[in-house]
Amino acid sequence: MPATRRYLRINWGLVFATLLLFAVGMVNLYSASGSRGEGGFVLSPFYQKQMLWGLGGLAVMVACMLFDYRRLERLSLPLYLVVLVLLCMVPLVGKTVYGAKRWIDLGVMNLQPSELAKFAVLMMGARLLCRDEEPLGWKRLFHVLLVGLVPFAFIVKQPDLGTGLTVIVLLGGMVLFHGVKWRVLRVCLVVIPLMLPLGWFALHDYQRERVLTFLDPSRDPRGAGYHIIQSQIAIGSGEMFGKGFLAGTQSQLRFLPEKHTDFAIAVLGEEWGFAGCMALISLFSLFLYSMYATVRDSRERFGSTLAAGIFFYFFWQIIVNIGMVVGLMPVVGMPLPFISYGGTALVMNYALVGVVLSISMRQFAFQN
Repeated sequence: MPATRRYLRINWGLVFATLLLFAVGMVNLYSASGSRGEGGFVLSPFYQKQMLWGLGGLAVMVACMLFDYRRLERLSLPLYLVVLVLLCMVPLVGKTVYGAKRWIDLGVMNLQPSELAKFAVLMMGARLLCRDEEPLGWKRLFHVLLVGLVPFAFIVKQPDLGTGLTVIVLLGGMVLFHGVKWRVLRVCLVVIPLMLPLGWFALHDYQRERVLTFLDPSRDPRGAGYHIIQSQIAIGSGEMFGKGFLAGTQSQLRFLPEKHTDFAIAVLGEEWGFAGCMALISLFSLFLYSMYATVRDSRERFGSTLAAGIFFYFFWQIIVNIGMVVGLMPVVGMPLPFISYGGTALVMNYALVGVVLSISMRQFAFQN
């Protein structure tokens, strides 16, 4: 297919939604990075760092879009092995922040291997699932799930339960998209809910406290429940149209913790109100629908399976982050794509969008 025709096939709805989400995230981060004191409005360096990461991420997105995604099938195993090595290095040379050892200090930047693990699991999962069209039996299902369980074990030990669950859920979404045999599905629907309570004993003390606080935030209002209580106060005080840009008291007066990362949408809710939150959710809906359109229209199995995994990757993070901020889910440290601060996560988000754009550009190069 000529290059000019390929560019016409780009999923422009996804491009528009991605750029607009980044713009909203930067405006929100400008407010979240600042605070008001006696000297006036003071801006922290988070905003400038995120802008630089965003510009780099845009370049990565374009590079991934121009790159033929079919080559990723051959590169998936080497990348997966490299990521496993990086995850093994984290306990040895990792940098500890807030009691969690998740980053490797490279001098000019901090690398978070768990973010790369998501991409590696996506590619390896798509590689295994696209080999045939038959629904998965027990043997093949075990092989596919093993791809996610190995990095999951490393990530949970950091500890980073939110990212670890993301790896499992996006792989599970790819499995459901591919299809499993009915007898396998019936057993899973019975066994998995019965095994979930056993996960309680595998949680760290602070993770159990988060679950209990989710059920009753008032049981520890100055400790584990402080985050969710302040988040609900911030969102509720925004009412219908909010207090105005840079006018949020919970965020500007530093009552709201982690306002630039996990609770970034609480800043938006306080300043722009219910209307602003609904506008952001509508924009995320456009983003996800545009991605789903590529999954639906792709005519090549590896591409459609990979795009489906990327869809579940974003869908899971959006649902969990918004749910925990408003108190519908436990706090698990899940960033909101393109809105929360985080360099590695932002570049990875752009890279995954670039892969979906690459699939959309080349989807008509194949027969049905």
